[in-house]
Amino acid sequence: MSRLIVVSNRIPGKGPAAGGLAVALRKTLGARDGFWFGWSGSFSDAPSTQARFQTLDGLRIGSIDLTRADHQSYYAGFSNSILWPAFHLRLDLTDIQSQWYGGYRRVNRLFAEAMASHVEPDDIIWVHDYHLIPLATELRRLGLRNRIGFYLHIPFPTPDALNAIPHHEDLLNDLLTYDLVGFQAQRDVAAFNEFIAHEEIYRQAGGTPVEIDLGDTVLEAFPIGSDPDAFARLATSPNAQKMHKRVERSINGRALILGVDRLDYSKGLPQRIQAYEKLLETNASLRRKVHMIQIAPPSRDSIKEYQAISDELDTAVGHLTGRFAEPDWIPLTYVKRAYSQTSLAGLYRLARVGLVTPLRDGMNLVAHEYIGSQRPDDPGVLVLSRFAGAAEIFHDALIVNPFDADETAEALRVALTMPLDERKQRWTSLMDVARLHNVDNWADSYLSRLSGDADRIGPGARAPRKALTAGHVSPNSAPGGTALNP
Repeated sequence: MSRLIVVSNRIPGKGPAAGGLAVALRKTLGARDGFWFGWSGSFSDAPSTQARFQTLDGLRIGSIDLTRADHQSYYAGFSNSILWPAFHLRLDLTDIQSQWYGGYRRVNRLFAEAMASHVEPDDIIWVHDYHLIPLATELRRLGLRNRIGFYLHIPFPTPDALNAIPHHEDLLNDLLTYDLVGFQAQRDVAAFNEFIAHEEIYRQAGGTPVEIDLGDTVLEAFPIGSDPDAFARLATSPNAQKMHKRVERSINGRALILGVDRLDYSKGLPQRIQAYEKLLETNASLRRKVHMIQIAPPSRDSIKEYQAISDELDTAVGHLTGRFAEPDWIPLTYVKRAYSQTSLAGLYRLARVGLVTPLRDGMNLVAHEYIGSQRPDDPGVLVLSRFAGAAEIFHDALIVNPFDADETAEALRVALTMPLDERKQRWTSLMDVARLHNVDNWADSYLSRLSGDADRIGPGARAPRKALTAGHVSPNSAPGGTALNP
């Protein structure tokens, strides 16, 4: 079996992996041999092209240091001040500075140069996320003809948003240097197709379209999941039950509405608080009978847009609390720190409503984790944004428009008053889907698809590229994740 090389911005740390993705990739690497490669998390005074290797918890890991200037341009700059907001359709939050693109490509080139001498001819390389879009191009320039796949963990932008990104033509051609590009949702494949169709229309009208070389790259939806059965076990563990009972005592029999998110403007947190306020405003009988917990640890707090969303959320929470709190009841607990998966599993199990309402999201694994943690005999209800990738597969959630506070408030009311039989029916269906799309199946299906193209796109067999035409992308993709049956 070919070795597997996993490449991501950051390498895994010491100790047990915290997230489902890291756990799955560790298992996959353990079965196939190979190594994980990325930035070490450390800085150096000069750029390095020499990879350092270590073994952590049986996993071989290669890494390089970056200079602070390169990291600023590559990570905080081009990746998170341009690509992240544009891919999430927040063009108003993009901060375009011309020097950042050079740093972004330079770091990708450094990754490629540090990896290249450690890659064997039949290795399979799996690159993760928007930080590393140009990596396959850089590896090909160094002569590598391995099968290289890319997986995007965030949404793919609409044509207008894509056109607003500096050097987007180069980035599209970079994506199409990969043999397989995986997306979270069929929506993202459709957005890529839409861009192609838009350029074809532009060409037919006499314009000069973006020259994109499609070649034989396959683009397909591979919905990622968690491990729902592992969360079911975790939710009944002693440490999870400790959190469960502690919070259960504190809310004193009230129904719990739970949100768990990074503090990010894509998560729709101020809108969520407004919807909860609307619920309390229009359903006086529910006051004192519910309590909401919003967990939102800060992320990227050195970027000004993240400081702004933190301030906005503070204001929304303060307004709601001041309006509805009573001496013996506070409607909302807002927590600005992270919790372990074990503690979260206990909270998920306690929550009558899992409130997952991003304004735009790749998949959103909180939805999967919440489903996996429920009690089969008394499950809660998932209220889910239609703009999360998870909405394409979790049809038995209560699907809402997070921009509409009235609609979300009504969904909360329905969830809180839903009969047990309906809750059980919905949860059973959701759990079946979560199992189908579990993280192990996701990794296996993606690598099977990448490996399955070996005869056509194996080492040294890259097909000639051809000009941009509409309708070429994703002949094998379909809604609902048919990628699990490649």
